[in-house]
Amino acid sequence: MDRVIGMDLGDKQNVVVVFDQEGREERVARVGNTSAQVQRFFSAYTGAAVVVEAGTHSPWVSRLLQGMGHEVCVGNPRRLRAIWDSDDKSDERDARVLGMMYRLEPRLLHAIKHRGEQAQADLSLIKSRDQLVATRTKLINHVRGSLKGFGLRLHKCGPEGFARKAPAQIPAMLWDGLSAVVELIGELTARIRRLDRRINELCRDRYPETSYLMQIPGVGPITALAFILTIEDPGRFAKSRIAGAYVGLSPRRDQSGESDRQMRITKAGNRLLRRLLVTAAQYILGRFGPDCDLRRYGERIAARGGKRAKRCAVVAVARKLAVKMHRLWAGQQDYEPFVAQAA
Repeated sequence: MDRVIGMDLGDKQNVVVVFDQEGREERVARVGNTSAQVQRFFSAYTGAAVVVEAGTHSPWVSRLLQGMGHEVCVGNPRRLRAIWDSDDKSDERDARVLGMMYRLEPRLLHAIKHRGEQAQADLSLIKSRDQLVATRTKLINHVRGSLKGFGLRLHKCGPEGFARKAPAQIPAMLWDGLSAVVELIGELTARIRRLDRRINELCRDRYPETSYLMQIPGVGPITALAFILTIEDPGRFAKSRIAGAYVGLSPRRDQSGESDRQMRITKAGNRLLRRLLVTAAQYILGRFGPDCDLRRYGERIAARGGKRAKRCAVVAVARKLAVKMHRLWAGQQDYEPFVAQAA
C-alpha cells in the first residue's frame, strides 16, 4: 500500500499524519488551510491516499487533491463514532485515527461523494433564498407580535403582499418603530422574486431534466432543482428506493435477537431537501392535493388514527415521493398518477 495521509481539517490550520507503506508514522505536521499551502505540502506525496472527514472545507480540499492525482476518501462523520466519542480527543489523534481506519478497512469510513463545483454554486441560490424567506418570516412575526401588544391584529395576508398592505393597518404611534422593518420586508420580497426567476432560468436552460420531476403535483422548480443538485447523478443508486434513505426519510432499525424495532427516521443527508420533500408531501395530502397513488398511500396510513399517524403519513409520502422523483429522472418517464391503472 502506498502512503496514507490522515488529515483533520480546521478553519485555519489542518493537522496531517503521514503513514508509510508499512503503516508507521512518518510525519506529523500542520498545514495552513489555504489552497496554496495545501498544494505545496501534498506535492511531495504524489499518488498518496488522503483521508479527511466531511465538513465545511472538505469539498474544495477534496477537489484540489483529486486534481493533483491523489486518491481522496471523505469519511462520513455520522459513522465515525471512534473519533468524536473519545476521552482523549485532539486534532492530531483525529488525523491519526482517520489514517489507521483507512489502512485497516476503508469501508469503515462510509465514504461520501461531494457534489461538483458547479452544482454546489447553483445550490447556493436555493440556500440563499431559503435564508431570505426565513428572515422575512421572522420580521413579519415581529410586526404582528408588536401590534398584539397593543390589542391590534393585522388582517390575514400572504408574505408577498405584506409590505404593501401592512402600512395602512399600523397606527401612527408604532409606525416610527416598525416602518424600517416593513420596508425591509418589501425589499426581501423583491430579492426573493429575483432569485425565483433565476431558479426558473436554471431549470429551463441548464437542468431541463427538472421538467420530469415537476410533473408531480406539489413539486415546483425549487424542490426539483434541489433534488437534481443534491443527488447530481441518478446512476449513483442501483435502485430508486435508495433515494428515500439517502435523504434521511427511512426509519432507523434496532434488531437484536427476537426484537426488531423500527424507530424514528435517520434524518441523514441534506436537511433542506428533506424539508422540501416533506412540504411537497403535505401539499399532496392537503385539501388541494389531487387524487393519486401518493395521496391514497398517505391516506391509508393516516386512517390508523391519531396525530402520530398523520405525521407518519407525511413522512411516508415524502419518502415515496423521493423514490418516484428518482425513477422519473433516471428513466426520463412521464408521470402517471395511478400506476396500476396505467399498467
